[in-house]
Amino acid sequence: MKTMRVAQVRRPKEPLEIVERPIPEPGSGSVRIRVQACGICHSDAVTKEGIFPDIQYPRVPGHEVAGVIDAVGPGPSRWQVGQHVGVGWNGGYCGQCDHCRRGDFFACVTGQVTGITYDGGYAEYMIAPASAVALMPADLSPADAAPLMCAGLTTFNALRNSGAGPGDVVAVLGLGGLGHLGVQYAAKMGFRTVGIARGKDKEPLARKLGASTYIDSQAGDPAAKLLELGGAKVILATVTAGDAMTAVVGGLAVNGTMLVVGAAPTMEVSPLWLLGGRRSVKGWYSGTSIDSQDTLAFSAQNGVKSMNETFPLERVNEAYDRMMSGKARFRVVLTIG
Repeated sequence: MKTMRVAQVRRPKEPLEIVERPIPEPGSGSVRIRVQACGICHSDAVTKEGIFPDIQYPRVPGHEVAGVIDAVGPGPSRWQVGQHVGVGWNGGYCGQCDHCRRGDFFACVTGQVTGITYDGGYAEYMIAPASAVALMPADLSPADAAPLMCAGLTTFNALRNSGAGPGDVVAVLGLGGLGHLGVQYAAKMGFRTVGIARGKDKEPLARKLGASTYIDSQAGDPAAKLLELGGAKVILATVTAGDAMTAVVGGLAVNGTMLVVGAAPTMEVSPLWLLGGRRSVKGWYSGTSIDSQDTLAFSAQNGVKSMNETFPLERVNEAYDRMMSGKARFRVVLTIG
């Protein structure tokens, strides 16, 4: 029996352990992927720490997967052995529930999440539902592609659905794992891109990524600075600090929208401010497999690239701790195949 290495969480809060398992066979409606790279995301703590309800352990985390289809399950399928593909947070959908029938596949009642409800990409092989698979440009390296399956997808998909048009002021709050990609996407989409972060030292990075304006949130009122530019049509909030979001929301233009993609526990906003300018604050779910596919294609065509630190699978605990420490510049990727 052929075996593979996986990094699994045996029990919540325990270190990841590398074990040998039999290589699984794909069933009907699924494919087997030979994993070449898998990003480590802060959301992997959901599995590692047992935060998500009803996780079945042991579980293999990882929802920023890049690899090659190795086998296709029985029955009709659009997928073929040898195709370069990715799998993201959305672990597939049923296509039959009311949400799916309305086209809201992200809200499918099955609630499948890669690396949470089934084993993910911290492994040499994984099984994925066909509906979770995104085609990857062959000229995009697996290590470059992996973080785009979550951090890239989330920022790209939020911005392209934001209602902003070329020339509109779009501010990206935070220049970390999400924000450094968000600035690149905003600039490549033709927005008047503003980077907002703490400290003057972040300005060279923001401009290198494509921001035409930089606002140091520690040097004054960032909302007032945005209003000097005419107000932001969109603020993409990538940080996880509610006070930082609160500090910039006042910089929205009339009909402006703050798109929240960072999981801050709370933030404050004046209802009168929203009412008086028809402004809004909106959360944005990352996306489904076709959104991932669009993200990969756009990134390859326009030179959007994640800044990564790479680790081999056997150093998975070191890699996980590096990402969770917040010190990584800016994403951490396991190189596997």
